[in-house]
Amino acid sequence: MTSLSDIRSTFLNYFERNGHTIVPSSPLVPRNDPTLMFTNSGMVQFKNCFTGVEKRDYQRATTSQKCVRAGGKHNDLDNVGYTARHHTFFEMLGNFSFGDYFKNEAIPFAWELITKDFDIDPKRLLTTVYHTDDEAFEIWKKVGVPEDRIIRIATSDNFWQMGPTGPCGPCTEIFYDHGDHIWGGPPGSPEEDGDRFIEIWNVVFMQNEQFEDGSMKALDMQSIDTGMGLERIGALLQGSHDNYDTDLFKALIEASAHASNSDPYGDQNVHHRVIADHLRSTSFLIADGVMPSNDGRGYVLRRIMRRAMRHAHLLGAKDPMMHRLVPELVKQMGGAYPELGQAQSMIQETLLAEETRFKQTLDRGLKLLDDELSGMDEGAELPGATAFKLYDTYGFPLDLTQDALREKGRTVDTDGFDAAMEEQKAKARAAWAGSGEAADATVWFELADKNGVTEFLGYDTETAEGQITAIVNGSDVVGDAKTGDTVQIVVNQTPFYGESGGQVGDTGTITTETGVARVTDTKKSAGIFIHFAEITEGSITRGQPAKLVVEHQRRSDIRANHSATHLLHEALRDALGDHVAQRGSLNAPDRLRFDFSHGKALSEEELTQVEADVNKMIRQNTRVETRIMTPDDARALGAQALFGEKYGDEVRVVSMGQLDGSGKGVDGNVYSLELCGGTHVRQTGDIGAFVVLADSASSAGVRRVEALTGQAAIDYLKEQETRLNAVAAALKAPAAEAADRVKSLLDDRKKLENEVAQLRRELAMSGGAKAEEPAKEINGVSFKAQVLSGVTGKDLPGIIDEMKAQMGSGVVLLIADAGGKAAVACGVTSDLTGKVSAADIIRAVTPELGGKGGGGRPDMAQGGGASVENADAAISAAEAVIEGA
Repeated sequence: MTSLSDIRSTFLNYFERNGHTIVPSSPLVPRNDPTLMFTNSGMVQFKNCFTGVEKRDYQRATTSQKCVRAGGKHNDLDNVGYTARHHTFFEMLGNFSFGDYFKNEAIPFAWELITKDFDIDPKRLLTTVYHTDDEAFEIWKKVGVPEDRIIRIATSDNFWQMGPTGPCGPCTEIFYDHGDHIWGGPPGSPEEDGDRFIEIWNVVFMQNEQFEDGSMKALDMQSIDTGMGLERIGALLQGSHDNYDTDLFKALIEASAHASNSDPYGDQNVHHRVIADHLRSTSFLIADGVMPSNDGRGYVLRRIMRRAMRHAHLLGAKDPMMHRLVPELVKQMGGAYPELGQAQSMIQETLLAEETRFKQTLDRGLKLLDDELSGMDEGAELPGATAFKLYDTYGFPLDLTQDALREKGRTVDTDGFDAAMEEQKAKARAAWAGSGEAADATVWFELADKNGVTEFLGYDTETAEGQITAIVNGSDVVGDAKTGDTVQIVVNQTPFYGESGGQVGDTGTITTETGVARVTDTKKSAGIFIHFAEITEGSITRGQPAKLVVEHQRRSDIRANHSATHLLHEALRDALGDHVAQRGSLNAPDRLRFDFSHGKALSEEELTQVEADVNKMIRQNTRVETRIMTPDDARALGAQALFGEKYGDEVRVVSMGQLDGSGKGVDGNVYSLELCGGTHVRQTGDIGAFVVLADSASSAGVRRVEALTGQAAIDYLKEQETRLNAVAAALKAPAAEAADRVKSLLDDRKKLENEVAQLRRELAMSGGAKAEEPAKEINGVSFKAQVLSGVTGKDLPGIIDEMKAQMGSGVVLLIADAGGKAAVACGVTSDLTGKVSAADIIRAVTPELGGKGGGGRPDMAQGGGASVENADAAISAAEAVIEGA
């Protein structure tokens, strides 16, 4: 049997042999089309190649593109499990030409692959062409398709358009005839909706451009866009009419049956089909960064997850089971899509957390619903207010309420539910406006209510396309902005990180067809990402599609600093103890700052250990892993919560670094495990290097470490080396001996300073301040006063101590001419401090010298002034204090 994996490889290898580049599947979240919720076809990642906006180093490409259709225009969710070919997730095989080959090669490529490499009987095939496309008709005849099996179709089924305007062109399709034992007719017939003739391949000839007035002209670059569903061709090649009857789905269905202890192919088969399909879509969405939430893509993901989980509940599964099916999915598809295996732990934990909560919600909600119904008339409609209470208070979604009531033959008053929802939003807006936030914060709440919250794409990309949903100038919502305007731009999806959790906001550019905005900062409010921007070219308008590009180097530097902060946190805990907890942080492009609880300064040895431990983890170059789980589960694993962060139902748990046999973390040896919503490096080695700059006090009981990473750390070390070499050169010593030489010089200097101070004292004493000179007698107190030169203020206390010793009892006042300013000191012997205070004398003296204040102890005080010109008046002021004592 030909497996789906073999079919995928055969397709890609065929086109590679024919000059095509095998291009990896793009993510399920489109980066270049803001109008799409999910990637739903192979051409999405090449949209700009077809329009000529983007040039790549190849003109032929082939892909196996992962696709999801479960929301918006393409929504197959309700049909999945009940039909043979509906899926929420599928793989689209495709080959593409960007102005290289056209119809004459595209049609033979398709025919050769299908009839030779896939060995499908040509007699079972028929083709369709757009009714005016004679060229395609003739090419099909040339490759061997009889005229009666080439059907002209006049409808839009065989004419493709990217939108109301833009590239477009006719299609040609290949159909397989399953035989007359199955009801249905060929395309274009009244019975075309039957299952006998199944489309297996579609080739779009992108040859025209459509304009607003309805006119059309030929494109300068004519291109090819094809698509063939892997599941559909797989069923055909495996001899089945049912996509679920293929090797991949059989493996997933049997895994579901084993986990639920039920029959895989009996009456419960539909439940297993739903679970198998939804397992694929949820797992791939999570791997591509979509997380369950109550908005946008996350809401669609949650709906898919809960639909599968409800079918697991109907199978009788008592415990969560979806997460136990992930290993089988990885086994089946991980080879073709390595991101699935890389995200396996995150997928399993997200499914487990969601299913655990869902089972609690389901059990509680059904009980509450039964209680509400018990008091109602038979068949009566459930009031909308009651349904909203179940949703708002108990977390029971409206769609689950409707499903449960449908089984009982009842309905819900949805108008009443919507009214209750709007009332709740109005209360929330009022609470927001009165919460102490900025006065214009209600603008963002209203925009979120009107347009939805912003989808953040920046965990795994720095470029994306979005649609401008609002422009705010000051506090006014405006329709456009022109060159020179400073505005705040809101986009439906963005790669720009909004400042939070200590990580600063991103900068970069937003470009539309008519203008360019330079983004200077990004913040978040009410789920809205606010791009603070200056219009630097042209103008931008609300509703325009836009290309968003984050400033790469700045983001890289911020990521490195943020990841280093996590490693620093753990290194501090290892060095100082488990009492260390984060109390604030800053992750900027040029530095990081980390505040933490600790009562004293770090020693040099502790700082050295911390720095060494962080650099050890950087050198490990281990992968930085991200998982999603509940806050309680994360904390139970030992994850550290970051100070100031608010956590919802799900949290991102970031782990990095490895220890041997420590028994720490979810994997048994994880070094750092923290709750964090910021962006991080992919490998710890991306941090580059880590250097501690300083440890200081931030507040009572809180220390602050500042550090550098990456090139900034290397530049800092180079600068320090340059300075050390300059010092060594000045010392005429090797750099390794510079510290000892400086210490020796400092010791010599201190010795010389002491000798100089002693000489100054001796000089001052010999200049007239001798003990044998008579002192004045004032109010029974001996008083000596002297104006000195050649000494400093630091010398005065020593001289006073010597004079006090010589006097035995008395008061000494010395005034020194210190570099053009006055220094003054007063000493009082211990027997007189109860009567006269040196501090009082200094406070009286300094104003006369042009100073103020000064002070000290009763036995010794010092002060200063502008000059010694009024020294006599100062001495008189001192005498007056003694006289009045």
